[in-house]
Amino acid sequence: MNELAIKELDFTVAIPTYNGAKRFPQVLDRLLTQTGLEKINWEIIIVDNNSSDDTFEIVQNYQEKCKSHNNVKLKYCLETQQGITFARLRAVNEAKGKLIAFLDDDNLPAPDWVLQSYIFGQEHPQAGAWSGQIHGAFEVKPPENFSRIQAFLAIREHGQETYLFDADKLILPPGAALVIRRQAWCESVPQQLSLKGRIGKLMISGDDLEVLLHLHKAGWEIWYNPVMHVEHQIPHWRLEKDYLMNLARGCGLCIFQLRLINAKNWQKPILFFKTILGNLRRILFHLIKYRGQLKNNIIALFEIEFYLSSMLSPFYSLIYYFNQLAVSNTNTTYD
Repeated sequence: MNELAIKELDFTVAIPTYNGAKRFPQVLDRLLTQTGLEKINWEIIIVDNNSSDDTFEIVQNYQEKCKSHNNVKLKYCLETQQGITFARLRAVNEAKGKLIAFLDDDNLPAPDWVLQSYIFGQEHPQAGAWSGQIHGAFEVKPPENFSRIQAFLAIREHGQETYLFDADKLILPPGAALVIRRQAWCESVPQQLSLKGRIGKLMISGDDLEVLLHLHKAGWEIWYNPVMHVEHQIPHWRLEKDYLMNLARGCGLCIFQLRLINAKNWQKPILFFKTILGNLRRILFHLIKYRGQLKNNIIALFEIEFYLSSMLSPFYSLIYYFNQLAVSNTNTTYD
């Protein structure tokens, strides 16, 4: 009997992509040369989020290549609802692996990344999610002091010690190169998530953190595993001012919504004012510290934009809530 016919597999790698035909083939090349997987049954899923390029044809070509790999299968699926959240939800619904790893279409895993991800999951049964080191592969040299904001571009280099992330302080890994236990997701993460990913001009993020906070709320552990290595390709335009300001704004506006997930009802008014006053203090500190330098200091400008957006996030959350309420009332039907 073909082992791939078994309903549940050991591992799934899901790659959401939007017009990534020039990017994800490199990811597939890295995955098809992974080492140490002879006894692991696994699959790769390309989730096409409405691409207009030749993503489908490229996947078909790689499916032929996969036929020479006895214990891995490449699957394609189309997700028509736009947004990384919908693509990841589709991946979870399609996945057969007990463990589901998410790679962005510009994440290049090390040769043993799948193996190390799998081993960690076996050794830590209470781990609901885990992530490793994500190194930047820059097309151009990043600005001075870039390390202060590199986490916002999903670059994480936290040293060689394994540790638990502090979800209560929103210190969590990004959705890129993240491994989640399928049981934990299915038991803890709602089908309808508030944050949909960076859609539109505001580029509201936090969708990956929302999932992790639901896991944390349900009692699952979230770990950093330093032996998992991925390279994140950073093109030049992601270091330009307009993109960075949009990124800072989108990361800030979701902060209050994220803090509400694990907050008790009596804590919510306190969080409302704490979020506003805490970020106002940070903005004033930055304005004083970098007075006269802001015009040429892109890192300080990024931080101020993030703090400003975080300060406004309680009001954005209220606007979002009332919009959702209006949509719900519009969709309500009566017998």
